Amino acid sequence: MPHYTPPMATPTSHDAAGPLSELLCFDLYAASRSVTAVYRTLLDPFGLTYPQYLVLVVLWQHDRITVRDLVEELRLDYNTLSPLLKRLETRGLLSRRRRADDERSVEVALSDDGRALREQTRHIPAAIGSAMGIDEATVTQLQRILREITTSSSGYAGANQTP
Repeated sequence: MPHYTPPMATPTSHDAAGPLSELLCFDLYAASRSVTAVYRTLLDPFGLTYPQYLVLVVLWQHDRITVRDLVEELRLDYNTLSPLLKRLETRGLLSRRRRADDERSVEVALSDDGRALREQTRHIPAAIGSAMGIDEATVTQLQRILREITTSSSGYAGANQTP
């Protein structure tokens, strides 16, 4: 698949990047903020933030997982994930403990309250889909494109390359 090349605007001394309307990154940023705002509205009644919800989504799939695997799955760093886990543990939604077979590894497990929250938040994916206003085929296509962008841009970010 050919790579996206933004349209070439004639930059001025005040507008080196061209018009904002031509920046794909701005569209991604604006869409992300908009969808996150919808999540905030839906998650506030449960006292959850979007990142906390994502941690729970992973745990609802696995029930228990190492912090290392959680970091990889969520594409977060330890310094970001640790406070999220601490807050969720304080609320009684999960527990953390060192693994007996490897003291260096910390395992995160859902509590009964964490499992129960899954049922209470079951409506959220459908509400998000409705808020986006796009059909399932478009969602599938968009996910494929966003994953390609993530993979490609992660390669540049990791290598400090200039595209």
